[in-house]
Amino acid sequence: MQFHLNGFRAGDPELLPPAAGREAGEGPKTLPEQADVLIVGCGPTGLALACQLSGFPDIETCIVERKDGPLELGQADGIACRSMEMFNAFGFAERVLKEAYWVNELTFWKPKDDNTREIVRSSSVRDTEEGLSEFPHVILNQARVHEFFLDTMRKSPTRLTPHYSWQIASVDIDQEAAKDEEAYPVTVTLERPDGHGEPETRQVRARYVVGCDGARSKVRQEIGLSLKGDSINQAWGVMDVLALTDFPDMRKKSVINSSEGSIVLIPREGGYLVRIYVEMGKLKENERISARKIVLEDIIGAAQRIFSPYALNVKEVAWWSIYEIGQRLCPHFDNIGDGQTGLPRVFIAGDACHTHSPKAGQGMNVSMQDAFNLGWKLAAVLRGQCAPELLHSYSTERQSIAHELISFDRKWATLLSMPVKSENDPDGEGVEASEIEKYFVQHGHYTAGTATVYSPSAITGEPEHQPLAKGFRIGARFHSAPVIRLADARPVQLGHTVEADGRWRLFVFAGMNDSGEPGSPVAALCDFLTSSPTSPIVRYTPKDADVDSVIDVRAIFQRHFRELDPMDMPGLLLPQKGKYGLRDYQKVFVTDQSGGRDIYEMRGIDREKGCVAIIRPDQHVAHILPVDAHDALSAFFDGFMINKSGQKATKKAMDLAK
Repeated sequence: MQFHLNGFRAGDPELLPPAAGREAGEGPKTLPEQADVLIVGCGPTGLALACQLSGFPDIETCIVERKDGPLELGQADGIACRSMEMFNAFGFAERVLKEAYWVNELTFWKPKDDNTREIVRSSSVRDTEEGLSEFPHVILNQARVHEFFLDTMRKSPTRLTPHYSWQIASVDIDQEAAKDEEAYPVTVTLERPDGHGEPETRQVRARYVVGCDGARSKVRQEIGLSLKGDSINQAWGVMDVLALTDFPDMRKKSVINSSEGSIVLIPREGGYLVRIYVEMGKLKENERISARKIVLEDIIGAAQRIFSPYALNVKEVAWWSIYEIGQRLCPHFDNIGDGQTGLPRVFIAGDACHTHSPKAGQGMNVSMQDAFNLGWKLAAVLRGQCAPELLHSYSTERQSIAHELISFDRKWATLLSMPVKSENDPDGEGVEASEIEKYFVQHGHYTAGTATVYSPSAITGEPEHQPLAKGFRIGARFHSAPVIRLADARPVQLGHTVEADGRWRLFVFAGMNDSGEPGSPVAALCDFLTSSPTSPIVRYTPKDADVDSVIDVRAIFQRHFRELDPMDMPGLLLPQKGKYGLRDYQKVFVTDQSGGRDIYEMRGIDREKGCVAIIRPDQHVAHILPVDAHDALSAFFDGFMINKSGQKATKKAMDLAK
């Protein structure tokens, strides 16, 4: 963590200097008349988006929530490895790790061969593939995740806080005004929910509106969209319990299939609490789950039968619910549909545009990634860095990812709801226990949240030079690896330098004999980036801003840290920043030469040639290029960014949605 750049500050370094007008503390207490971005909903999606935008003092962000305060008890609890990587970019991953239950092992249980009314453990597997992420899959109450987002927002320059007890009444878009990039064409009428005092309405004019208001999204309805899909007609109960049991895997994630039904068991944080998903039977065609009139005692009874021969003595139930498994998806995630012209002004994210079963633990995780994808793009457009056409890419990228996830979830939920074949009757109906385990292992990247790969576009390159770094797949998230920071010899994760601050990253991996000396490929690249009129840093960094304020360049060398001198590095890798012109010593790294931790080896980087990895603000790999491909590097950024004079470099951004 870096601080003191613009002067010594005592106290909490995470409490950032306030933006102008926010010196008194929190953000505005009353609703603004207009906002750059109005976010509807304080679930994990809305808070992830608000948290990202709160870091930009020049963006007026407003977030509203119909409830009268923060969430106290959440339903979602699974936090995928990929979400932990995102939390690290926001600065609170360590807080999550301290409180959460770590999911290390997954056990599978099936009916006993000689007594199918009892269960036995059939196998155990690692929950997450070795080396998939530096972070584990963890379990933590959704309300705590909300609090971490809210705390980060409170400490941001904007001191952003939600406006509670307001709900959407209507969303109106002035289509003529929407053609003007600087206009506030969306008028949102807000009202007090029933039971919150006297009727009251307010209107907020916004440049952009994002509906993060759940599966019954009012914002989605207002722009004429609906969720499409179906159900597998299966009823499940879920409960968080404190229970006394002799079941040996009570503190391991477990999938239990018995002749009495199925259970997915998820240990919770704190060492005692456990979540139990319990199959409650098949629904008839067009039958609603409410018609079953399932009560808590029914869920407990079903769980006790499935656990047999083990006892389950429930002492306390912290929360319970029933639900029907279904997968639904919107055809697009903004107010501009396929084949229509114009720029999107209203977006939907999270459950507002896709819903699926909780079995894979992806609801909250995928929703937050929607927000992470959209947030930096809104910031780039609002701050004049990119053309508004960039915003088309949100729906294009995230709708396809949601479609893939729903396909995976449908198969996984179906497998968990099918009876397990008995070894005494191998031709009977049902599924082999081994097939469930095999499917989980084969699709571990989905449950870890690392399966997302964005297709080529103006912000994601073609794989022409992919062989230079086989482990950094273009379109996938940047897979971090250990390195040594040159200036202080500290072991760090390279990916942890990608913070949620809207900046692009260039990771320059030096070739075998390149130490950054004058005339070397790395030095030549730094010279180009610093001085050439076609350099993306020269073209797109605002006047008087720090050299890394838009594009942050860092280099990795293959030498031992004792063999290099930080002061011999090119100026771009030892930049002077801030009002005092202090040097930033955290731009240069070397390989970690302890056993099995060499980033070149781990990520398949060409040792002889090296490469440049361009990383998007949402941590996804945008492109892989040769170190000397200066023109190609410039052309990539010219495809979607706006230069300092406000002119578009090319019209390529117009093709983003294609």
